[in-house]
Amino acid sequence: MSINGGAFRPARRNAIVLAIGFVCLIAAIGWCSLAIGAKSMEWRTVIQALFQFDPGNTDHQVVWRTRLPRFAGAALIGASLAVSGALMQGITRNYLASPSIMGVTDGSLFMITVLMVWLPGASGLEMILFSLVGSAVGAGAVFGVASLLPHGFSPVRLAILGTIMGTFLGGVAQAIAVYFQVSQNVSFWYSARLHQMEPSLLVLTLPFCVVGTLLALSLSRQITALALGDEVSAGIGQRTRLIKRLAFLAVVILTGISVALAGKIAFVGLAIPHIARFLFGYDYRKIIPASAVLGAMFLPLCDVASRLVHFPFETPVGIMTSFVGVPFLLYLIKTKGGKRHAL
Repeated sequence: MSINGGAFRPARRNAIVLAIGFVCLIAAIGWCSLAIGAKSMEWRTVIQALFQFDPGNTDHQVVWRTRLPRFAGAALIGASLAVSGALMQGITRNYLASPSIMGVTDGSLFMITVLMVWLPGASGLEMILFSLVGSAVGAGAVFGVASLLPHGFSPVRLAILGTIMGTFLGGVAQAIAVYFQVSQNVSFWYSARLHQMEPSLLVLTLPFCVVGTLLALSLSRQITALALGDEVSAGIGQRTRLIKRLAFLAVVILTGISVALAGKIAFVGLAIPHIARFLFGYDYRKIIPASAVLGAMFLPLCDVASRLVHFPFETPVGIMTSFVGVPFLLYLIKTKGGKRHAL
């Protein structure tokens, strides 16, 4: 057998083992997500619910209508936010870039609040579209202001601008919600409660998720060059502005559907791409798919942990992600300081 051919080369073998490991981890996390809750279920009950569904069995109904959509939604949201963060860090060369810090998620929340006021009977598709527009508005506002300031794109300064803009949009949204008495209706998107995942809305978001992820993967090679600098990217013949706009579109799509599904969830898009970069290097052809897989593991794991911290009561999943994200954010600021480009 040729050393250069076949399926047993070390790199390919390691990739296969790694992929199998990830599949097993996701399966284990999914199993915990289906079995653990206010009412714990035995493994036999979960298997029967999945493969021998009985409409008259309450436990089977809980698995199919609540816990399975919850796990699927958490995995989809985790993957989408992680890929969004990877794209933002790549195109801005900013180690603090992420949807929750750069105002993208707050823009989505703002537009969803507007939708609740002016179109209270809006369909799931309309909610998704408004969320997408809000993502674009939030990110556009932050980067627009940053472009007007000296050194506005330095990591810490851009993070501060994102926090300010996000706080402003969130404050305006809450003021609108209180004035028009829809606070209770929009509270879901501010507390990120995965247990209220709507299966019909989850199905609607799948095509958007596929488009956004495929777009991100198709740009991965170009973003690897772009992360080295605009000059390097242009020097090898890349259309830098077009790549950034397409990557921005993917960020808007992936973040918008995530907020429409479960509201604002912080730090997934910040921490996961750095973990992927640490494990797999600086090639975005590896970082983007690795971020998707790690994100699909991380958020469901945080969701399971949120059920166990104060069992049988649930802790908001945003608190669990913050336990990882806040120390990670402080570590990045301390180790990388205020450099303009740190990737």
